[in-house]
Amino acid sequence: MEYRRLGRTDLNVSSLCLGTMTWGSQNTAEEGHAQMDMALDHGINFFDTAEMYAVPASPETSFRTETIIGEWFAKTGQRNKVILATKAAGPGDYVKHIRGGPRFTAASLQEAVEGSLKRLQTDVIDLYQLHWPERTTNFFGRLGYKHRDGEEGIAISETVAGLKALIDAGKIRHWGLSNETPWGLMTFIHEAEKIGLPRPVSIQNPYSLLNRSYEVGLAEVSHREDVGLLAYSPLAFGMLTGKYRNDQWPEKARLTLFKHFSRYTNPQATAATEAYYTLAQERGVSLTQLALQFVTTRPFVTSNIIGATDLAQLEENLNSVDLPWDKELEKALEAIHNRFPYPAP
Repeated sequence: MEYRRLGRTDLNVSSLCLGTMTWGSQNTAEEGHAQMDMALDHGINFFDTAEMYAVPASPETSFRTETIIGEWFAKTGQRNKVILATKAAGPGDYVKHIRGGPRFTAASLQEAVEGSLKRLQTDVIDLYQLHWPERTTNFFGRLGYKHRDGEEGIAISETVAGLKALIDAGKIRHWGLSNETPWGLMTFIHEAEKIGLPRPVSIQNPYSLLNRSYEVGLAEVSHREDVGLLAYSPLAFGMLTGKYRNDQWPEKARLTLFKHFSRYTNPQATAATEAYYTLAQERGVSLTQLALQFVTTRPFVTSNIIGATDLAQLEENLNSVDLPWDKELEKALEAIHNRFPYPAP
């Protein structure tokens, strides 16, 4: 396992990060514990979760994933071996059951952190992230920015001040963003500098063979500002495993259970997936591992967040780091990308 510096901190995180968003919905606590055991055995030292998990968010499933992780820490005593990341939910109708309607005010963030610390059974969170922007902008696949008066949300300066208070109190060590835009990331950096707060250390956005929009503007910011990408959905909700090919809908698979997650199932994405599958077959490799290793090898990626619903899937994901990479493979992937540019933004 390769380890990479997290922003400008002294932390080195594994190039693969264990994602957890199915625990408490598609996975039991026992299955989540087994996944953490396996990940640690393979050299992963970086776990990512969120207060709203498990996904999809609901009053019945939110907070469960953090609780499962906290129970594992208490049972195993392995907290000191894990760089722990979690996230505060932003505003939205689907999370109104969280904190009475989450916002990024100092008071709301304080409440969010206290809840996460209790559920995770820890004294400090290593990386605390804002799950999505407070303001109206493009995220979760939305394209075509349109300014809307009166929908700016909590000022970024107020949010940054709240994060500084949490660091000063020793509740969190570092902070990062998620589902952000280039303007948002640069504004957060600027506002942090104004009050002497260390800059964000990471940004967690979608990135995969089916969604390379991060490369357009944010990759340069990652490079120049040392705010690396924590790539989520590297398998595009499982599309890039090939299991949905030919209109197959495996029982208990995420897109089978939650059909409204349609971001990666449009005709262009389906055709692109078929092309990547054919290339993997020609090379004699797993499409899953090919898709994961593509993400892991990008120079602006700090860590690639992998998720699984069973141990066999997790082991295949973990072993993706051993897939050989070469210039010919890079050229072949780029040729497919040129045929199907950004099929699932």
